[in-house]
Amino acid sequence: MKVTQERLPDSQVGLEIEVPGDISKQTYEQTLRKYMKTANIPGFRKGKVPRQILIQQLGATRLKAAALEELVQTAIDKAIAQEKIDALGNYQLISQFENLIETFEPGKVLTISASVDVPPEASLKQYKELSVKAEEILYDAARITETLEGYQQNLASLVPIEDRAAQENDVAIVDFVGKVAEEGKEPEEFEGGSAKEFQVEIKEGRFIPGFVEGIVGMELGQTKDVEVTFPEEYPQDELAGKPAIFSITLNDLKERELPDLDDDLAQEVSEFETLDELKKSLEERFQKEAQDATRANTEKALLDELVTYLDVEIPKTLLLREVDHIVTQTVMQLSNQGIDINKFLTKELVENMRENAKPEATDRLRRTLALGEVAKQESISVDDEAVAARMGEMMAEVDDPTKIDPDRLKQVVNEDLLKEKILGWLAESATVELVPEGSLSDDEAEAPDNGDAKEEEAE
Repeated sequence: MKVTQERLPDSQVGLEIEVPGDISKQTYEQTLRKYMKTANIPGFRKGKVPRQILIQQLGATRLKAAALEELVQTAIDKAIAQEKIDALGNYQLISQFENLIETFEPGKVLTISASVDVPPEASLKQYKELSVKAEEILYDAARITETLEGYQQNLASLVPIEDRAAQENDVAIVDFVGKVAEEGKEPEEFEGGSAKEFQVEIKEGRFIPGFVEGIVGMELGQTKDVEVTFPEEYPQDELAGKPAIFSITLNDLKERELPDLDDDLAQEVSEFETLDELKKSLEERFQKEAQDATRANTEKALLDELVTYLDVEIPKTLLLREVDHIVTQTVMQLSNQGIDINKFLTKELVENMRENAKPEATDRLRRTLALGEVAKQESISVDDEAVAARMGEMMAEVDDPTKIDPDRLKQVVNEDLLKEKILGWLAESATVELVPEGSLSDDEAEAPDNGDAKEEEAE
């Protein structure tokens, strides 16, 4: 079988396949015999239908179409195997099927044109000695104080207050009735605007702006009208931006009594025996988080810079696979959050999710292909011992190891370790300038693909 290849855009290979006459005739005859055995023709027993009667009853075009479907699939599969093409997914028929039916004559040569996606050929104009800026995340000792204060707040007791007015940070129990107060109209109650024995912390941002501030200074049993304005971005459109009056009655008032910051608190909130041990653990944790965040910023900056030098055409099959992977991940996350996927997902929504996932899928593939090209050029690989060790660490933290697919885990671990190794190599050969957190603009931080500009600079 003669096969002519042609390189096409988007990482495709075009195939022109000449199917010999003996094969076209053989396939057509096989199709006829199959129909002769199974066709129900009035006046004839199944399997005893004469050839010409079958053609008259079913029609020559229908039989040729059935034979062609088999012939096209078989011919393209054989061509791919014969030419040793590493095809991704199914073929795309370039020849118009209707035209093939018209030109198909059993026993004569048939020419079929098709295309297949193949793994993309990536190239990097540059990958050594990259120069990037990355935001450095510094360890902030104040986080320890904030965390310990948070523990105190969580363990605080609410103590009733009877001898003073409400003040900031108290917890108030109130009844209230809310009315929209538009100019020129009588104030009118609105749905959801009233409640009894409502508990609210007197702290800015806890309710509609102005509501909790209006409670400050109120005495127990007092009723007070508080004027507020709903935010423009309020979720109920009929209330957004409108003025309102809340009639608030203070029924009860409490304040938080914080526990002492001591060893007892440390034992209550952690596995440590002393407060000093807890503080040391928090310090180590926050220092590591800062280091990890800085490293993540550096790796992102390197990757973003690397892909600007990438030249690659991503095949449609590869893109759709990545899109499917992203959508599947999203659906699994929604399911884990307790959302009934069967009720939530519609065909239209899934299609929208797939369309919206294409930019992210493209970015992921470009990063993966760029890293893969670096690994190929520098012969970077991961040894089996490192993979086995990482797998052992991960399996030790799993409650039920029988639920883990070891082959899939091995693949994921190998990919992660290889990525770490490649990024480590890039970092060692690059110039990385660490800059203060928040100092990079959004454009710089996102480092958009600017391959054309890079190419012009190189020239």
